[in-house]
Amino acid sequence: MAFDFDLYVIGAGSGGVRAARFAAGFGARVAIAESRYLGGTCVNVGCVPKKLLVYGAHFHEDFEQASGFGWTLGTPGFDWATLIANKNREIERLNGIYRNLLVNSGVTLHEGHARLVDPHTVEINGQRHTAEHILVATGGWPQVPDIPGKEHAITSNEAFFLPELPRRVVVVGGGYIAVEFASIFNGLGAQTTQLYRRDLFLRGFDGSVREHLRDELIKKGLDLRFNADIARIDKRDDGTLNVTLKSGEIIETDCVFYATGRRPMLDNLGLENTGVTLNEDGFIAVDDEYRSSEPSILAIGDVIGRVPLTPVALAEGMAVARRLFKPEEYRKVDYDLIPTAVFSLPNIGTVGLTTEVAIEAGHRIKRFESRFRPMKLTLTGIQEKTLMKLVVDADTDRVLGCHMVGPDAGEIVQGLAVALKAGATKQVFDETIGIHPTAAEEFVTLRTPVQD
Repeated sequence: MAFDFDLYVIGAGSGGVRAARFAAGFGARVAIAESRYLGGTCVNVGCVPKKLLVYGAHFHEDFEQASGFGWTLGTPGFDWATLIANKNREIERLNGIYRNLLVNSGVTLHEGHARLVDPHTVEINGQRHTAEHILVATGGWPQVPDIPGKEHAITSNEAFFLPELPRRVVVVGGGYIAVEFASIFNGLGAQTTQLYRRDLFLRGFDGSVREHLRDELIKKGLDLRFNADIARIDKRDDGTLNVTLKSGEIIETDCVFYATGRRPMLDNLGLENTGVTLNEDGFIAVDDEYRSSEPSILAIGDVIGRVPLTPVALAEGMAVARRLFKPEEYRKVDYDLIPTAVFSLPNIGTVGLTTEVAIEAGHRIKRFESRFRPMKLTLTGIQEKTLMKLVVDADTDRVLGCHMVGPDAGEIVQGLAVALKAGATKQVFDETIGIHPTAAEEFVTLRTPVQD
């Protein structure tokens, strides 16, 4: 059978665009469909605009610190509308870049909602297109639990487009998105409460990191409520929201922001017309080469529920393009030692095993930790402390994990991720000369293990 395309990609987010561009570069006939915005979640309602807002929120602290260095400032003022307008302009620029990347690489761009008709056919805008391979890269979507008044809550999709900064915000959730937006709202001046139904947020992160961030956020005025959850949300005539907790307590607020999980975006995708199966969590089930149970259909990124990070989706997209159209360059994605950052204020950077996971895996470990006030703050009255931690295998001396809470944590840990990937030992860290005076040098001057 002759197909219209060698590869048809549904979803022009990070992973889909990477797969499409490189497949076309390898000589394949490629089309890609997008129903919302080029660049997907990351560019439009995820990591990029979020970090721009984090930068904006951090200026509150910069102004506060400036007087310690001799600067005399007037009373700072903040205008939410200006920040959002400038953010929108930057996102529009990035949308244009993604469009040019696709078009210039020879990919056919279809804008509209694509739906699978059968294992080799996609329908979009009333037209049908056939392809030897179809790649689903439709990403994820935030979800709000089914509680009375859920229609009054917002998610990260809407937060980037609020017409004004709420005076009071309740953030619900304990993952990195909840922590980041709690920091953003608090830093921009909103009275912020964060609710989480368990004992401590950021489940899966190192225990020292979780506890240290909790303490620093409390210092910054965040109202953290653990073992707390919402029973219902009621809207009063004046627009104020009454949030009733399961404990019976009522919190008055102007905005309820939910970040309690994301689901795969499979709405009206037509999977029922194929042999594609889902796993027990509702994500598309794929093998190690991203093939679904339908031989012609592949899936990558958030829709498969593995590691929901943009760089991971990019790597998966590249792997698919190479395996299909340039197999001599194909190599599997290595999911070990993936570094990541949480852009809370202060930031988190982490790579490798946590203390808890290392012990569960049977390692006999040594822990090296340092908590200190950064040099930049010594001329100010701010008492924020940085945490740096190494988890080391006591038998092999190999560094298993590296964790940091503090300014530029992501920038610092990215470089250390290379060392861990190369199998660096604690001795290698010890023999590396630090750059002085920097915070990062602390990672190569940690000498005394923490006693349990």
